Amino acid sequence: MTTPTLIATRKSPLALKQTEMVRARLAETLPQEEFANLELTTKVDERLNWSLEKRGGIGLFTKELEDALLDHRAELAIHSAKDMPTVSPAGLAIAGYLPRARVNDVLVHRNDCPIPKTIATSSPRRRAQLGILFPSAEWTTIRGNVGTRLRKIAEGECEASLLAAAGLDRLEIESYPGSNFIELPVHQVVPAPGQAAIAVQCRSEDLAKYENLFCAQTQLAVTFEKGFLQRLGSGCQIPVGAYYKAGLFRVFHPEVGHQEFKITLESMDQIEPELDAIMKELKL
Repeated sequence: MTTPTLIATRKSPLALKQTEMVRARLAETLPQEEFANLELTTKVDERLNWSLEKRGGIGLFTKELEDALLDHRAELAIHSAKDMPTVSPAGLAIAGYLPRARVNDVLVHRNDCPIPKTIATSSPRRRAQLGILFPSAEWTTIRGNVGTRLRKIAEGECEASLLAAAGLDRLEIESYPGSNFIELPVHQVVPAPGQAAIAVQCRSEDLAKYENLFCAQTQLAVTFEKGFLQRLGSGCQIPVGAYYKAGLFRVFHPEVGHQEFKITLESMDQIEPELDAIMKELKL
């Protein structure tokens, strides 16, 4: 009997769905191999009273999965790309990304609060940009998976919150009783670098086996966005948005506001020179 290749994943419904999507891709590209989940709980999952902002945010959802790779308990790990540090730990690499989903943030508000006064989010990026649209709003936080947060909004813990459209789509959630969903356009709320991309991580020694199995276009865009974030020395707890698609790079930074750059990326070799030019123009 063949021993399956283990894939490290968190246990949330969204994480398991994303891992299922990766396994479907691997079944197409490596049909001779069997894969199984290694479901892990992270410290963030256990400590719902933690403030993600105060604890730095970036890497909090990935460490236990990366440890499983380094300890050889798993061969692959699945992450939401926006949660990942800009550089992988020594000995690990990004094998690739699935094709990117809808990148927008979605404002979910109670039906009786069309102009919410209390908005819950732990993301400085979302708070900074949505604060332009709702300048009188007060800010709070709610924790939990997608379903839990929707329930907390409906039960009145806050009047509104923000969720990633990609997560809602993957969980096939189009509505929730007592709530209204509003997709926010990317020119108003620029997504986080890597938002809506599913990252597949492996050990560096195994990179050659997996690196050509996934979406090159998504890898180019996410690498560019993460490169911009790295230039700023910032993690996901700094209010920075960065999104590249089809020749247009959108940026949000509190010092320069919303900016757009026309860039045609065709290869990885272009990334560093283009980032040099952008940083020079932004003077950040």
